[in-house]
Amino acid sequence: MIEIQSQMSERALELLSLPEGHPCFLLDVGCGSGLSGDHLTEEGHCWVGIDISTAMLVISPVPDVALDREVEGDLVLGDMGQGMPFRPGTFDGCISISALQWLCNADKKTHSPPKRLYTFFSTLYSSLTRGARAVFQIYPENSEQLELITAQAMKAGFTGGMVVDYPNSTKAKKSRFKNMKGKSVKKTRDWILEKKERRRRQGREVRADTKYTGRQRKPRF
Repeated sequence: MIEIQSQMSERALELLSLPEGHPCFLLDVGCGSGLSGDHLTEEGHCWVGIDISTAMLVISPVPDVALDREVEGDLVLGDMGQGMPFRPGTFDGCISISALQWLCNADKKTHSPPKRLYTFFSTLYSSLTRGARAVFQIYPENSEQLELITAQAMKAGFTGGMVVDYPNSTKAKKSRFKNMKGKSVKKTRDWILEKKERRRRQGREVRADTKYTGRQRKPRF
């Protein structure tokens, strides 16, 4: 189990495409007992982990919990469906191993999977630096869940796609990595077009794109 978790974390970190030799500040969503965080530490990165389970973070009859293991990262107790409680532009990247698909379930009558997914993605989008990526290893129950996750991620502003490792293996094919690229450099044409497209997906009225969109004005005399 530990070896599999380490392999999935290694793959997620690879898909983040972080600059080599440069320590980054990363977020681990659904960090559990910090096994993925251990790999981030080994690679020289600093990290913060967030998880809804107190038992996984602090209290458990089993000693293999995050605090007992003395993980290097900082730990936050929180429900990702209620949003990420971090300042804008905090993290250089985000990984999540086998956690995101749980937002597709309505565990309470007040839970709306689309709303909880959008709340998560929109607040995560804000907490990432420009150009950062978020990589999710997920086990969707069906194509409908995958479409729901993708739709809410795009609505929040993410772009990207699906990477399926070992597509010819039934067992390994269950491991799917959702790689969503973050924001372009602010105020560039690409950044403006992304912002306008995001607002269109949110149902807002947006002016049509033209050849002048994003073009810098000449200085006035």
